[in-house]
Amino acid sequence: MSYELGSGNELGRRLRAAREVQNRSLRSLAAAIGVSPSLMSQVETGRTLPSLTTLYALVTELGISFDALLGREAPGSPPPAPAPVYRRREEFKHQAEAEGRAIDMDNGVRWERLSVFEGTDVEALRATYQPGASSSVEGKFMYHYGNEHLYLISGELTLHLDLDRHTIHAGDSVVFNAERPHLFVNASDEPAVGVWYIFGREAAARAALGSHHQLAAPPSDGKVHDALDVLHNFRTS
Repeated sequence: MSYELGSGNELGRRLRAAREVQNRSLRSLAAAIGVSPSLMSQVETGRTLPSLTTLYALVTELGISFDALLGREAPGSPPPAPAPVYRRREEFKHQAEAEGRAIDMDNGVRWERLSVFEGTDVEALRATYQPGASSSVEGKFMYHYGNEHLYLISGELTLHLDLDRHTIHAGDSVVFNAERPHLFVNASDEPAVGVWYIFGREAAARAALGSHHQLAAPPSDGKVHDALDVLHNFRTS
């Protein structure tokens, strides 16, 4: 059984702590990720859960990891120092099911953290999409730094990637640059379960800060079928 953050209280507390460590106001953070201050306040106080789109925007803007949100490390904690050459590196890690951390999102998606080595720029998640669920409550495309790898264990998902649509069946695997606008949808009648690995998100975010590169603005109305012009601008910007 996984430890739940689904009530939103713990998730909101950790997001608020990460914001306060950086001395950022709630209003400025809300403006930076394109949501209202009232929604940001509801997230921080646990009255509502953010969509995956908003959650990705928050962790990217705050520069924190999903481990920080799921309880493995302190929110806002600095990156771990490089290990001394004489220190033995991790070679094995076992995470029992009872030690897992999970978030149940309002959009019908459940995230469970999987085991990874400390200090590596890898995030591993097991996600379950209920029938009709999508990676965004509002139907918005999401994008973030890093490369996203997916292996679908069961069920079926539709991946909207830029202007293309891909149907992913059980046993299929995909990988793509997550800076490309994307949206996962379970249009089937059965739950879809898969394992996601996100590589290089933190390193790419740091590199972007150094080069002043910014991700393109999201679709203004959040509708898949109305986002084609925005996606074209994303490709050519």
